[in-house]
Amino acid sequence: MKNIIIMPSILSADFSIMKEQLNDVKQAGADAIHCDIMDGHFVPNITFGPGFIEACAKVCDLPFYVHLMIENPDQYLAAFAKPKNVVEIGVHEEACVHLHRTVQNIKALGKRACVALNPHTPASNLDYILDDLDAVLVMTVNPGFGGQKFIESQLRKIEEIRKEADRRGLDLDIQVDGGVDGITSKKIAVAGANMFVAGSYVFTNKTLSMKEAIKSLR
Repeated sequence: MKNIIIMPSILSADFSIMKEQLNDVKQAGADAIHCDIMDGHFVPNITFGPGFIEACAKVCDLPFYVHLMIENPDQYLAAFAKPKNVVEIGVHEEACVHLHRTVQNIKALGKRACVALNPHTPASNLDYILDDLDAVLVMTVNPGFGGQKFIESQLRKIEEIRKEADRRGLDLDIQVDGGVDGITSKKIAVAGANMFVAGSYVFTNKTLSMKEAIKSLR
């Protein structure tokens, strides 16, 4: 079992006090920061661009994982790769016409390459690209908004990806994004994932502090 990595999503943070939110979540025990980039086309929401991520990276030295939920992601790879502590860029299989080329472009920028799958997309779509990836991100909600309910059927997809990665002898990280909390995280870990993205559960939890929420995930 790979080490569990907790990546709070700043989509659920208070943007008006972002520096304080980043500092608080670091002190609470977060391992990395997850950045959900949405363009209003690929998903029905708009979040933030590369300038915002660069500003956040200047005030927080945790690793940043950028998740591009956008059309034509190749046009923006270099801009999002600019901050040194952006260690990974993820793109959606459904948004890339030439996925292999996009993955190679990410690696040419010196970043880890991740491919995300929407709930309807089968794990088999990564059959010919899996060996080139550092991580796969399984969406356990339909992307676009935080606070959605976890889709249980995606546990089988996580299991399939882990089984295939192990069969090939790959050191692959499996990330999960959507409805991750203290209960679903246990199911996710058992299925074979090791990197948990949690937004509202960490930043807007009404019963647990940030530290308690992150501890319960781990």
